[in-house]
Amino acid sequence: MKVKAEKIAGIIQKEVSEIIQFELKDPKIGFITITDVTVTNDLSIAKIYVSFLGQKAREEAGMKALNRSKGFIRSALAKRLTMRKVPELHFLIDDALERGNKIEKIISKINEHS
Repeated sequence: MKVKAEKIAGIIQKEVSEIIQFELKDPKIGFITITDVTVTNDLSIAKIYVSFLGQKAREEAGMKALNRSKGFIRSALAKRLTMRKVPELHFLIDDALERGNKIEKIISKINEHS
């Protein structure tokens, strides 16, 4: 990612987090954390990585609610950014924590058997 794209990704992460927390009134979203945002070099697409607190069913319901609210979030973001064109938003589940836990369990098992 270029420097400009990285700066915009950081701004989008902060602003989208605030929009979800303070302006979005959907209880299905629940407790959500925006873990990372990447923006393409042409600034047309922003991939927003999220994680949910709770079970898998809550995660699925939260993703559906986020995708339904994508237009509202993008228009609220447009009011906050000084860009001619706001990137298209793509919400993705960040499973890095889950993968990290699996790796940690595997390492623990290896250490027990050593």
